[in-house]
Amino acid sequence: MPGPVKTEAVVLRSMRYGEADRIMHLYTPARGRVSAIAKGVRRARSRFGGRLEPFFRLNIELHEGRGELLTVTGAQTIDGYARLRADARALDAAARACDAVGRLFETSEPHPGVFHLLCRQLSLLDERVGTGDGRALALAFRLKLLLAAGLAPQLGACANCGEHEHLVGFSGAAGGVVCTACEAGSFALGADAHGFMADALGRGLTEVGGAPATALAQVERAISATLEHHAHLRLMPAAASFA
Repeated sequence: MPGPVKTEAVVLRSMRYGEADRIMHLYTPARGRVSAIAKGVRRARSRFGGRLEPFFRLNIELHEGRGELLTVTGAQTIDGYARLRADARALDAAARACDAVGRLFETSEPHPGVFHLLCRQLSLLDERVGTGDGRALALAFRLKLLLAAGLAPQLGACANCGEHEHLVGFSGAAGGVVCTACEAGSFALGADAHGFMADALGRGLTEVGGAPATALAQVERAISATLEHHAHLRLMPAAASFA
């Protein structure tokens, strides 16, 4: 029903509109992804200040009219992730995390678990500024998004025949690992990659360790193949390469 809406939200994207406005994509726990316009936010004396920028976690007040865009009427910062904003690598990782959520969960269907997962990811990026390239964390986050979307790959047995041993490859079309007898059309998935994926799906983000670069490359390929075959979606790489 049209009227006021109060909700927590993470700003996924923010785009200039007209002379002084911004259009924002928000992710909320109860309304999924919503789009809203913040009128006059780019004026020097805007009452919103800088809190409607990407990656802010907010308590936000919106007005829902008859159009697709809601209107921002108030916003209070829960967390601005200040350390993250001062680091190019962390800022890029936050953008990729928000892009993945916005594209994989692009409807108004509520996914409160996804909202809280995104907030946790942003908090970890903020806490871990300067501690590494973050590729393992980014891939663990994407695997949890697959789980939330009902696209988690089959890892315990061959996705084709159910064999529990000799799991040597991964098939996006089959939806998971495959055994020696079913490996046609698959690509290699080593023990380190398999173990990383199982840990990422079964443990909290802070409990997932690292893995060799070759294993992480296999994990990323498995995630990409799953998304392409079952969600018809291609995301940007999980992490950027920095010189």
